[in-house]
Amino acid sequence: MNLRIVLAEDGVLLREGLIGLLARFGHQVVAAVGDAGALRAAVEEHTPDLVVTDVRMPPGQSDEGLRAAVTLRERQPGLPVLVLSQYVQRSYAADLLDSGDGSGVGYLLKDRIGQIEEFVTAVAEVAGGGTVVDPEVVRQLLRRRRDPLARLTPREREVLALMAQGRSNAAICRELVVSDAAVGKHIGNILMKLDLPPAEETHRRVLAVLEFLRA
Repeated sequence: MNLRIVLAEDGVLLREGLIGLLARFGHQVVAAVGDAGALRAAVEEHTPDLVVTDVRMPPGQSDEGLRAAVTLRERQPGLPVLVLSQYVQRSYAADLLDSGDGSGVGYLLKDRIGQIEEFVTAVAEVAGGGTVVDPEVVRQLLRRRRDPLARLTPREREVLALMAQGRSNAAICRELVVSDAAVGKHIGNILMKLDLPPAEETHRRVLAVLEFLRA
């Protein structure tokens, strides 16, 4: 899948590096900008398949890029957005992951860019409507847990944590050294205990992950 991407990154070297990396895998960066205002304008002009944006951008070098991403998702809930950051901005990270229906969104730390296959896979996953969350983001957001997860057993929490990292059932089986049937049972229990409304299975998994991250 060749994607049309709007890239927002104020660091010139990293921006050019990302343009080259994405081009190697057949993607086209239709606009590469260095501030949040230009990001919003570029998205409006180009209607991209995916937005990739840094968190810290001019003029304040705080969380302008992440706030712009949240705003874009509010205006266009189906717009896939992948946020790259050197750190975890908890409040806006939760807002971003909770925007729309939780699909087509990702939050990765910049260290992941060096792991090229993992990064490129995340780009495709988010553009295709998936949810990709860096394990470190998961760990930090875990500190905000509250009652909705109290009903889960320790094993069910492990399974949900791996779901939040984007792991498939097969990957969860390998990580926990359990059978596919056991993982399926745990996921069924998680969905039931979180009182998620009936829906297509993939969507219910996303809802479970969002409950986990905002808790």
